[in-house]
Amino acid sequence: MKFGILLKDLRIRKELTLRACSKALGEDPSNWSKLERGINPAPRDTNTLEQWAQFFKIEDPGKQAFFDAAALSRQELPPDLASDERVLAALPAFFRAVRGSELNEAMLREFIEDIRKLHSPSKRK
Repeated sequence: MKFGILLKDLRIRKELTLRACSKALGEDPSNWSKLERGINPAPRDTNTLEQWAQFFKIEDPGKQAFFDAAALSRQELPPDLASDERVLAALPAFFRAVRGSELNEAMLREFIEDIRKLHSPSKRK
């Protein structure tokens, strides 16, 4: 889910108007509206995002999804993935696959193995 849509959904679930929500969070209503509409990306400040997550009572695993959506709204990889060398090594194959370039059998097997490693906590570095 896109970050702006997520914010709007969270606000509506709390039964808050845009103005009431932005006031409670100390944010400008115009800027909050731009966040919800996807015009402005999420802030980079993790303290702000933490404050928002607490306000909306977001707990794991939803909290991780909230932070991931924030990073993606800024067109960034989530920091935990951006610092994982195995993820970074697998991304070119993923990009080729998404863009429609064919993967040969060896490349596909390597990509699948990389994904399996990512989901195997005992094998993580």
